[in-house]
Amino acid sequence: MRILKIILKALPLLFVFGLLHYVLPQHDIARVTSTEVIRQDFTSFNRIFYAQADSGAAEHPTRDIRFAYTERQKTFLFGFIPRDARGVMVYRNEDTGWIWPPYFKFDSSDLQAEAAAAVSVDGAEKWVVITHYGWRNKFFSIYPNAIGVREISGPDVRIIPWFNLFFFAFMIVAYFFIRAMWRQFRERSVDPLLQDAGEVWDKVDGHADEASAKARGVFGRFKAWLATWRKK
Repeated sequence: MRILKIILKALPLLFVFGLLHYVLPQHDIARVTSTEVIRQDFTSFNRIFYAQADSGAAEHPTRDIRFAYTERQKTFLFGFIPRDARGVMVYRNEDTGWIWPPYFKFDSSDLQAEAAAAVSVDGAEKWVVITHYGWRNKFFSIYPNAIGVREISGPDVRIIPWFNLFFFAFMIVAYFFIRAMWRQFRERSVDPLLQDAGEVWDKVDGHADEASAKARGVFGRFKAWLATWRKK
C-alpha cells in the first residue's frame, strides 16, 4: 500500500516534468547537412505530436512536412554540459500558429530557407544553434519542431537557456507566493469557520446526549411500570 501511495504521488510530478520537457525550448548546437520536404502520413498516436498546417493552408489527413537533417553536438543534462561526441538529429519545421504550444510561429518557410542557407560539408562547416521543442522518437516517427536557427562561430559555444532559467525562477517565486496567500486565507477565513463548526457540532452532540439520556430515563420508568403489572 505504501508503494502504491508513492506511485500515485509520483505520477502527477512525472506528468508535469514530461510536459515541461516537451514544451519548453531547448537549444542544440549542430550543423545542417541537408533539408527536404516529405509527404507525411499520420497515425492516431503520433498525430498529437505534430503541429497544425501552415498558416493559410487547409488541414488534411496527410500533408507536406519540412525537415532539416543535422549533425548535432551531444550534451548531458538537457544541453547544459557538452560532450565530446556527435550524432545525427532530424528536425521538422512546422507553424504552431495561435494554438499549443504558444510559440506563435508563422515563418516555417523562412526558417526552411535559413536552414538551407546554413547547409555545410566536412571541411567547410557552418555551426548553428537550433532552438526547438518536442522529442525525437524513431519508432513512432516523432520529430522535434525547430523554432529558430542562428549561426554561431563554432561547436564550443556555450548556450545559456535564459528563458528556462527565468521560467523556473518565476514558478518557484509563484509557488511560495501562492503558498503564503493560502496560509493567510486559511488562518483568517478557513480555520475560524472550522472552529465555529466544531463548536456547533459539540453543542449538537451535547444536546443529543442529553436527549438520549432523557429518553433512556423515560423508557426505564415505563419498563418499571410494566414490571409492577406483571407482579400483580
